[in-house]
Amino acid sequence: MVQFRSPIMSWKGMKQLAFTLSKSTRMMSRLTLDNVTREPFHPMKRDPVWKSAEEAVKVLKSGDTVFIQGSAATPMVLIDAMCNYAKSAGLKDIRVCHMHTEGPGLYNEPEYEGIFRSNSFFVGSNCRKAVNTGRGDFIPIFLSEIPMLFHSGHIKPNVVLVQVCPADDHGFCSLGTSVDCTRAAIQHADYIIGQVNPKMPRSFGDGIIHESHFDAMVSVDVPLSEVETKPMSPEEAEIGKLIAENLVEDGATIQMGIGNIPNAVLSLLHNHKDLGVHTEMFSDGLVPLVECGAVSNHRKKVQIGKIVSCFVSGSRVVFDFLDDNPLVAMMSVSFTNNRSLIAMNPKVTSINSCIEVDLTGQVVSDSIGSRIYSGVGGQIDFLRGAAVCSDGRGKPIIALQSATKRGESKIVPYLKKGAGVVTTRAHVHYIVTEHGIVNLFGKNLRQRAHALISIAHPDHRESLEKDAFERLKCMPSPD
Repeated sequence: MVQFRSPIMSWKGMKQLAFTLSKSTRMMSRLTLDNVTREPFHPMKRDPVWKSAEEAVKVLKSGDTVFIQGSAATPMVLIDAMCNYAKSAGLKDIRVCHMHTEGPGLYNEPEYEGIFRSNSFFVGSNCRKAVNTGRGDFIPIFLSEIPMLFHSGHIKPNVVLVQVCPADDHGFCSLGTSVDCTRAAIQHADYIIGQVNPKMPRSFGDGIIHESHFDAMVSVDVPLSEVETKPMSPEEAEIGKLIAENLVEDGATIQMGIGNIPNAVLSLLHNHKDLGVHTEMFSDGLVPLVECGAVSNHRKKVQIGKIVSCFVSGSRVVFDFLDDNPLVAMMSVSFTNNRSLIAMNPKVTSINSCIEVDLTGQVVSDSIGSRIYSGVGGQIDFLRGAAVCSDGRGKPIIALQSATKRGESKIVPYLKKGAGVVTTRAHVHYIVTEHGIVNLFGKNLRQRAHALISIAHPDHRESLEKDAFERLKCMPSPD
């Protein structure tokens, strides 16, 4: 038997051990509350402290990691205060993490180089220049896996900036329009600052947070960031018509992004029946479809009867629709974009866009050549969920205009140098342009080239056929 001896410890040693254990206990207590088991739904026995934005951000230190809630919920007042304080206080090397944010994104400007460095999970217009000139960073990642960055410890947010609606009678606020990965960031944050805005809609689902979790609350009354609807081109309208009339069935569970093509599809579904919505985001175009009764959600298998989403972007129309509406479940992106959950629904119809497609079916969605334009996003999450959906009737769709505004073909023999493939040729199924619909699933390279050329812009078909022969060493053919 092995015997363990406990050596006699000096009084000094015992004091040091007691101090170490006490420090460890304090650290574990903080870790338990703030890093591992912080549960935003659970009230804590403390009151939030109300401060001005300028006072609230003074917790920031050099070397910190800051997470900022994005899209319509981007907390502009806190961002401005953060930038002004960091500059005046001489702070350095602050990492700013976020999905795409709205507004000017001051932390990306050259004057803040060395103070902030942006890390984008999905690149918006306010940080493209910073990313593509080396002053900012882009993290390629599936939208569904962003919460894992926080849960696994890859990213530890010291400070989180969010925008919420005012607390209800029970002290609960809501993340409103953007739950996405924000809930995960909150669960692992050291310090949470809430921009409390009565114009933020109260949503239900995973975005509920009790006011006691805020270390500082800042009262504002400012409009949310809205996304303007651009005029629809004839090509976009035709793509929407092709998808709505040929690919969306009654009883389908739909996922759509933002933009004119999804809006064109939605505007033509009013005579459909029993549609369900399980998506990562939605915008104004969904509202009239719900109001006319085309969306019932009762054939879904996940969150039956509810619209499932993780963020909302658009105008006040969609914000008002979301406000205090139990029809909508705003969930974590790890739920909305979980491929297994998506696939449980019937006739999953996923509509996504891209930048270019090569003749073998490789789809570029995040970059123009080597220039980063957006991100990986949830395209693969939903395309794969649709492809393997439980009833075998899913439709993974990539939609694009056949040519750019300058007349260049978006269906190309070779991808641009440096372009990033988001949807591989093994993932791709339906491709739609204004010239038609093709399904590449099960087709060999020769058949794929033939199919894609058939929906390319007529001005480019002859040259694409020649390029296909040069690449494949044989003529494209449907057989």
